[in-house]
Amino acid sequence: MPTYTITELAEEFAITPRAIRFYEDHGILNPKREGVGGRHRVYPARERTRLKLTLRGKRLGFTLAEIKDLIDMYESPKDTQPQLQRFLGLLQQHREKLEQQREDLELTLSEIAAHEEECRQLLADAKPKSKRKAVAA
Repeated sequence: MPTYTITELAEEFAITPRAIRFYEDHGILNPKREGVGGRHRVYPARERTRLKLTLRGKRLGFTLAEIKDLIDMYESPKDTQPQLQRFLGLLQQHREKLEQQREDLELTLSEIAAHEEECRQLLADAKPKSKRKAVAA
């Protein structure tokens, strides 16, 4: 079975070794240690997969705790039905949160557009007045 160094994984997934160590600190990754004093991290294929799933979860907007729970759930020998239900529940919660954020963004963009239009109108109304003052002076 292939193994990977921290540098190889960092390059493959375009992240820093520090990010990988961060995921280790949160218990998501658990590399084997080799060499004197266990200074060298060696990542088996299982850890590479966990990293890949972690990065996918981050792109989907899950927290590290949610990602860890989901990954750990799939590694247990439990029935997949509860696992899928949990994942579906998390996806639904996340979808609702994102839809609310989209609504908030659309409202904010609408308000910005209204303010921009108001500013443009005020500037357009102010142009003739400033020309008149210059002629009168």
